[in-house]
Amino acid sequence: MRQLILLALVGLGAQLVDGSLGMAYGVTSTSLLLAIGTSPAAASATVHLAEIGTTLASGFSHWRFGNVDWKVVAKIGIPGAVGAFAGATFLSSLSTEVAAPVMSLLLLVLGVYVLVRFTTFGLPRHNLGKPLRKRFLAPLGLVAGFVDSTGGGGWGPVGTPAILASGRLEPRKTIGSIDTSEFLVAVAASVGFIVGIGSEGVDYSWVLALLAGGLVAAPIAAWLVRHIPPRVLGSAVGGVIILTNTRTLLRSDWIDASDAVKWPIYGAVYLIWAAALAYSIRQYRANREEERKIVEDSEKNQRATA
Repeated sequence: MRQLILLALVGLGAQLVDGSLGMAYGVTSTSLLLAIGTSPAAASATVHLAEIGTTLASGFSHWRFGNVDWKVVAKIGIPGAVGAFAGATFLSSLSTEVAAPVMSLLLLVLGVYVLVRFTTFGLPRHNLGKPLRKRFLAPLGLVAGFVDSTGGGGWGPVGTPAILASGRLEPRKTIGSIDTSEFLVAVAASVGFIVGIGSEGVDYSWVLALLAGGLVAAPIAAWLVRHIPPRVLGSAVGGVIILTNTRTLLRSDWIDASDAVKWPIYGAVYLIWAAALAYSIRQYRANREEERKIVEDSEKNQRATA
């Protein structure tokens, strides 16, 4: 029972982060399952089965709060489902030891770009509102879905920064659309795992525990992303991307850094991230005060000329 309660709390925390930042549910949950000895295929299958329920609840909540662009969901979700099914089916015979560091390096570059762009300039406006093209979203969805199944997580870390970096969709709708389309990915991956490994190694009580925690967190996360300022949210997402992929690279066979090297780097990333968030919050408050004064001056002028 204690283990099931712990899994439910992990599901709650993972969904709260995923629903607010558009990533990290699979990575968090899969890491715990692997730590207690679950095989990679069974761990990924367990998480994806739970995600069928959590992503459905999360998508519904994001829709209710106006965080979903359905055109983006369709354009990225269907190719994502294809990639997820392929990744799940061939997980037992595929190695991601080489692919993971390469992907982490690309995501790290995107994370730096997102953090600098949102912290320094705020919400991108020059492309905002322009449609995201299928020729961009389809390959992105295919790769993200494949990585998500083979790595036990990756739909958010791959899809969210790429769409944010385009500057064509505001952060809350990027996160809402990624979370909603993940339902298709979770269903396809689950079907792929059933075809590939059956139900062997999957503990359905663990699935239900993760699902229960995620269902509680889904509406809370959707509310948070609706009310967090885009500039602050963009900086937060950028920091998560940088920290996650820095950790992956330092632990990879490419680098295999010692603790004496890793911890100072982690400390530097945390300090830079904290400074970026503090700056974004200050600038948001300053801009909001400036806009308030402009509105007040406009109202005074209207009363004076009336």
